[in-house]
Amino acid sequence: MTELGPEQHLRTRLAAHLQVLYPDLDGEVLIDQMMGAMALDQRCFMPEAHKNHWDESDALVITYGDSILREGEWPLHTLHDFLRRELRGVLSGVHILPFYPYSSDDGFSVINYVEVNPSLGDWQDVSAIARDFDLMADLVINHCSSRSLWFENFKQRRDPGQDYFVEVDPSVDLSAVVRPRTSPLLSEVQTLDGKRHVWCTFSHDQVDLNFENPKVLLEFIKIIRHYLDMGVRIFRLDAVAFLWKIPGTSSLNLEQTHEAVRLLRSLIEHAVPDAIIITETNIPLRENLAYFGNANEAHMVYNFSLPPLLINTLVTGSSRALKTWMMGMPAAQDGTTYFNFIASHDGIGLRPAEGLLGDDEIQALVGVMQKSGGRVSWRALANGENRPYEINISLFDAMRRRLDGSESDNGGEDGYQEQRFICAHALMLAVQGVPAFYIHSLLATENDENRVLHTSHNRSINRHQWSADDLEEQLATSSHHARIFGVLKELIALRSTQAAFHPNAAQYPLHLGDQIFGIRRETRSKDLRAPQTIVALYNISAEAQAIPLSELNLDPRLEWTDLLSGGQVMGDVGSIKLPPYAYCWFQASGGDSR
Repeated sequence: MTELGPEQHLRTRLAAHLQVLYPDLDGEVLIDQMMGAMALDQRCFMPEAHKNHWDESDALVITYGDSILREGEWPLHTLHDFLRRELRGVLSGVHILPFYPYSSDDGFSVINYVEVNPSLGDWQDVSAIARDFDLMADLVINHCSSRSLWFENFKQRRDPGQDYFVEVDPSVDLSAVVRPRTSPLLSEVQTLDGKRHVWCTFSHDQVDLNFENPKVLLEFIKIIRHYLDMGVRIFRLDAVAFLWKIPGTSSLNLEQTHEAVRLLRSLIEHAVPDAIIITETNIPLRENLAYFGNANEAHMVYNFSLPPLLINTLVTGSSRALKTWMMGMPAAQDGTTYFNFIASHDGIGLRPAEGLLGDDEIQALVGVMQKSGGRVSWRALANGENRPYEINISLFDAMRRRLDGSESDNGGEDGYQEQRFICAHALMLAVQGVPAFYIHSLLATENDENRVLHTSHNRSINRHQWSADDLEEQLATSSHHARIFGVLKELIALRSTQAAFHPNAAQYPLHLGDQIFGIRRETRSKDLRAPQTIVALYNISAEAQAIPLSELNLDPRLEWTDLLSGGQVMGDVGSIKLPPYAYCWFQASGGDSR
């Protein structure tokens, strides 16, 4: 049997994808168009199946292009300077949130996909960052701005754009549609042909695109090619779960949506074999994991359940829900892994906690976050009720107090805010997956109430803009910003040298009571390097805890050393004592540690 070359292999895969998406179209013509749009008719690679494009040295920072500002300097220059000076050699990659011209939602209402917002800089600035760091960029694929050329053309009934959007008669029953907003789903607009109603999942300034039209797909394939040429290596598919719409269904996670992700992966990995797709699907756990497919959809999925569970763990002092969830998490097969984070430009999503935390636990978590200055964003249910969708708060302030049942405003403020905050990150660094740090978590930025007042948007509370001079001054002092930034950089650097912290290394939660979270990480037998075992322990309570060594089942024939202190664990010591919110990483050496 003759083995197919890369181009023919790709054409065969594309034909299968198109049979699902556009069964009535001439697939060969569309394949030619897609191959040309991605320049795959000129150069096409054969990707290696189940290859991990990451290791323990990988970690990312998430930031807006203008999170740090210096007067008289393009923000992307200022950002690049900060990244090189403070994080080169510590973090491997940077996710710059949408840096395109936009009309609302801090970048996610894109006016033009192939331009850089001129207030930030230009494509040369973006490409310069991509030369120093693995660059992750947003493909805002579900919707575009109502001020985009495409939508203006839709209203004027001309190309390109007149058939790029989802029109629905308002008499159609759309009650089954699942969405994360309380605004009306349909927006009435005036066109040359009269009034039309267009589908808007998120806001009336974010008009959903119609992927039933293959011309829309081709537009995005051209955009992807452009991003690759500019140095983008990691694609974040924003809000992709809502991509395909069918009235009468939930229009969430439809099979056509999954097939579209598979198609984009086929194109991207044949163009640049080490490029990565991450799906941003803020939905319950089982649905989120489905975007791994059979290692043929997303390379990584956002670990959306981790932030609410981890924050709940630290403020309640109980690791029960976190351990239960982690015991049920499937190990990511090679070629896939989790994208771990605790905070982002958005809020703490609560949908991924559904079924993992009870309604009363979610309400209690919402309550303690509100006491710490947090806001709540809501989503509409089919029965007309509203339900908390996310908590908007800076992660540093989310750790201000613990849930102690006190009704007073100061209840739960115990002086352990910094310790809780660092413990949460030390825990995230130890679990399976690639860690990502929101820039305001690295810097321990507080709630920005003034920004909320200025924008009237809850999410602005965690989108502070630092003056570069003020930030440099803070980092040069003994401020909490400097202390935490220094500790986190040390933890990230230490993690990056431990083979047992590879994103796909084996993971085993330990059972040490509710106040202790423990996890065992091991290199796998298939890994062709020295074996390593690490036991990571965390006191997630406000009281000191003693952990009997006998409960850890540590092999006494081996030397167990704390990677953080360098001290030896075994010997005459009968237990490990951890102060409130303290943690330790034990490494086994002295033989085959497995």
